[in-house]
Amino acid sequence: MEIKREDIRNIAIIAHVDHGKTTLVDELLKQSGVFRSNQVVQERVMDSNDIERERGITILSKNTAVFYKDVKINIIDTPGHADFGGEVERVLKMVDGVVLVVDAFEGPMPQTKFVLKKALDLNLAVIVCINKIDRPESRPNEVIDEVLELLIDLDATDDQLECPFVFASAKSGISMLELSDESRDMKPLFETIIQHIPAPTGDPDKGTQVLISTIDYNEYVGRIGVGKVSNGTIHVNQDAVIVNAHDPEKSRKVKISKLYEFDGLNKVEVEKAGVGSIVAISGISDIHIGDTLCSPETPEAIPFQKISEPTIAMNFLVNDSPLAGREGKFITSRHLRDRLFRELNTDVSLRVEETENTDCFKVSGRGELHLSVLIENMRREGYEFAVSKAEVLYKHDEKGKLLEPMEDAVIDVPEEFSGIVIEKLSFRKGELTGMSKASGGYSRLEFSIPARGLIGYRGEFLTDTKGNGILNTLFAGYGPYKGDIAYRQTGSLIAFESGETITYGLFNAQERGTLFVGPGEKVYQGMVVGENPKGDDIELNVCKRKQLTNTRASGSDDALKLTPHRVLSLEQALDFIENDELVEVTPKNIRIRKKILDPKLRMRANRK
Repeated sequence: MEIKREDIRNIAIIAHVDHGKTTLVDELLKQSGVFRSNQVVQERVMDSNDIERERGITILSKNTAVFYKDVKINIIDTPGHADFGGEVERVLKMVDGVVLVVDAFEGPMPQTKFVLKKALDLNLAVIVCINKIDRPESRPNEVIDEVLELLIDLDATDDQLECPFVFASAKSGISMLELSDESRDMKPLFETIIQHIPAPTGDPDKGTQVLISTIDYNEYVGRIGVGKVSNGTIHVNQDAVIVNAHDPEKSRKVKISKLYEFDGLNKVEVEKAGVGSIVAISGISDIHIGDTLCSPETPEAIPFQKISEPTIAMNFLVNDSPLAGREGKFITSRHLRDRLFRELNTDVSLRVEETENTDCFKVSGRGELHLSVLIENMRREGYEFAVSKAEVLYKHDEKGKLLEPMEDAVIDVPEEFSGIVIEKLSFRKGELTGMSKASGGYSRLEFSIPARGLIGYRGEFLTDTKGNGILNTLFAGYGPYKGDIAYRQTGSLIAFESGETITYGLFNAQERGTLFVGPGEKVYQGMVVGENPKGDDIELNVCKRKQLTNTRASGSDDALKLTPHRVLSLEQALDFIENDELVEVTPKNIRIRKKILDPKLRMRANRK
């Protein structure tokens, strides 16, 4: 018979990017006594890898648990970026309710809508937390109305519309039920969670059922499956069967060798766990997301929604430039293959395919950010390789018409920049679907645009809006092909010979455009050393020395002044390249090159 586990609550914290989810989790951990009073705790303790900490974004969902008045609250911190939406969709299967965090100034944003819709579809209880109420321009009362409008737009049920609102400043560590309340801590939020999030239910006398919703990976123990015990109990040394709702053929016998529960930031070994507990299981080598662990007597798979398909692909190639193998530790195709297939252990939205060429792998993901984070991780681990321009993945409908992935883009910009944004996006086949005034002299523009129209646009957008624009996108399904787009109006400046750059050669070259290299850098024939505003590719000699003569003219020996060169980040380089170019990625450098380095062979290929 079904029981309620009143001593457990399972919640996910969901929000648009930058609305303060991870900071909120920090405070819940601190105030529930997970840390000693004198312990030094780094900020955003849940963002554990370097890239998450540098960019201030969450990429992987994380599990943690706190205790409040004898109730264990399992908390899952989820990513806000659309590229990592696959992470959010699955973890919601583990919880009975969500805390929706909304910025008291920005209000609901595209991603808020996306994650909230997923939660409502699964019939989860919702608590709305209006965060950052201490921001100078905060407008909590208007934001409440906007959240209610959003709930109505998403066809929320009457129960869901009556969700409680909590006001908070995660940074100051306070929460309150009314704006007029005096509050010193997170107690009001804890109380609301206990009262409004239903306790997990299940039948302890039935066979074991655990749906694996996320995979953790650890060098020492391999894959670790994380999921919620839906029915029965699970204990160490138990025999179990793995089945999968999307793969009826699958049925494998396994043994549960190690079982953990979460306590604060740690995994604690336990002997057994009951209904409603969130557990981690190690020792099963090829456990996958969506698998259900069951008792051998009654193997019954729990249904699981399919993971969103990738929309964008890039080729990862072994580096074959003249400078190959000098800076990386891992450079062969075997290294590259092993590393990419290992990434599939933890990233479910990624696909890796081998191509006819053994040195090239096709990698598909959810967006540019998704793939650039993978490239950056590999670069830091010592891999050296090359990547091609991102391309979208097309489909055909029943009648054979070409379909392409479409995005909904919501852009907040100061009013004086809205003209140039509309002009640029119309050129990239974007369609303006809505325009409204936002607060603080900003306009909000809404576009429907092909995913390929946004490739390479972010850098340009920040330049056009002087860094003041906010661009948010959301995958909106497939639509009819919108026609060709010319991405780049500029050409490349290409090194004519291999060698080391010299001030004299660079001085002559800088009249032709913006340079990407400074003096004393190694270059090779066919490497892109700058951008030509006129649109043609030009070959230059940046290694040219000054001819020495006997005669001295007055003034000819004055020091040559170089304009500072532009240093491209990984994202800017990926945005910049055309279809006939590659980005060469090494632990120390990011270079751009032509696919065909020899100028004669390149001209022949272009003629064809």
